[in-house]
Amino acid sequence: MLDTLNTIAEKVTGACGDGSVLMGDCSVITGGADYSVFMSENIWIMISAMLVFIMGLGFACVESGLCRAKSSANICFKNIAVPAIGITVYALVGFGLMYPGEFNGILGFAGFGIGDWLNPESFTSKYNGHFTLFSDWLFQAMFAATAATIVSGAVAERIKLNSFLLFTLLYVAFVYPIVGSWVWGGGWLSKLGFHDLAGSELVHSVGGWAALAGVIILGPRLGKYSKGKSHAIPAHNIPLATIGTFILWFGWWGFNGGSALSGNPFDTSLILVTTNLAAVAGIITATATSWILSKKPDATMALNGCLAGLVAITAGADTVTPMSSWIIGAIAGVLVVFSVFFFDRMRLDDPVGALSVHLVNGVWGTLAVGIFDYTGRFSVLTQLIGVVAYAIPCFLCAAIIFLAIKKTIGLRVSEKEELRGLDLSEHGQESYGGFQIFSNT
Repeated sequence: MLDTLNTIAEKVTGACGDGSVLMGDCSVITGGADYSVFMSENIWIMISAMLVFIMGLGFACVESGLCRAKSSANICFKNIAVPAIGITVYALVGFGLMYPGEFNGILGFAGFGIGDWLNPESFTSKYNGHFTLFSDWLFQAMFAATAATIVSGAVAERIKLNSFLLFTLLYVAFVYPIVGSWVWGGGWLSKLGFHDLAGSELVHSVGGWAALAGVIILGPRLGKYSKGKSHAIPAHNIPLATIGTFILWFGWWGFNGGSALSGNPFDTSLILVTTNLAAVAGIITATATSWILSKKPDATMALNGCLAGLVAITAGADTVTPMSSWIIGAIAGVLVVFSVFFFDRMRLDDPVGALSVHLVNGVWGTLAVGIFDYTGRFSVLTQLIGVVAYAIPCFLCAAIIFLAIKKTIGLRVSEKEELRGLDLSEHGQESYGGFQIFSNT
């Protein structure tokens, strides 16, 4: 094995007598100009992967900040466990399911592990012209972990830790990569003309549909709905949630920008501009909408407005004009406020607004591609077909997994444990030492 690795290293990074770089087919790239472009694009993808990775910290801050102090450590634990599980299973089976190569367009499997990494061409411009196999896998693995993180906030403060981790393992290992292959793996939706740059549908709605199933099956937190009324359960740390939102916003530059899958100056710069315009528009309209409805500006609505705008632009950041992106984000900001009120009226308890941010605006962003596409390549009908195609299997698969867990090891903590807080009942520790809080809300 060591000899094989040494041979690969020599072919990828070796040099001829004149000092020029050897590519995978051992041809000489004179002057190294082409290789320099390849190396620069590879660096951009690696940086983008790092930016997506740091979004895990953003999710942890937003979710723990918007929930109660007595369950913050539990939320932080889930957010460190999700990438650990997600990246592991994506390395084992997820990558092979999501990028199966030649397949029937619905289900395929390229094999276990991280592809043909013993092939020297997997680490040169012969792989895809822009980055190496390892960079490709690393970037895609960060997305896999994100899908399950969306579920974490929606089911917070009442789900058993082991049950959530088991759900994460099954959903990320099988559901996410299989449905992802329908577009990003060259499957049937891709051939139909469906477009989703970075995952309004493939990541955010996939996570959102699972979150909806979890919220319905789990039921609301104790004290949330009683005597026919909804009772507010305030966030315990708005500054922490604000920090998390800024971290997510920052990470989104890699989430969307890296999804150009190259360092093309026009594509990457357009994507970053449209991404940020949608975010600020979401903040403005969510703030205005909540101010009108509630008579005072709600800080949490402003935060979720930012995230809603980011989710909405994620599908079409590369196919809409800068001004169209502002409109998409502005509509997202209005939608997130009304959908929060809607889900609350439906008695669907979502502590962090994940359904409103990721599900509702994931769907909106997917449809917006067909409405605002300046290239003329994509239609609203095709985008709608994609929305339905993801809604049904993702919701049903998540519901089946949650129900199976409920019937076997149990899904929800006991009433006593929930009132005590998941920090003490599940972990035996507090988020803020010396401040044990016992509450019936």
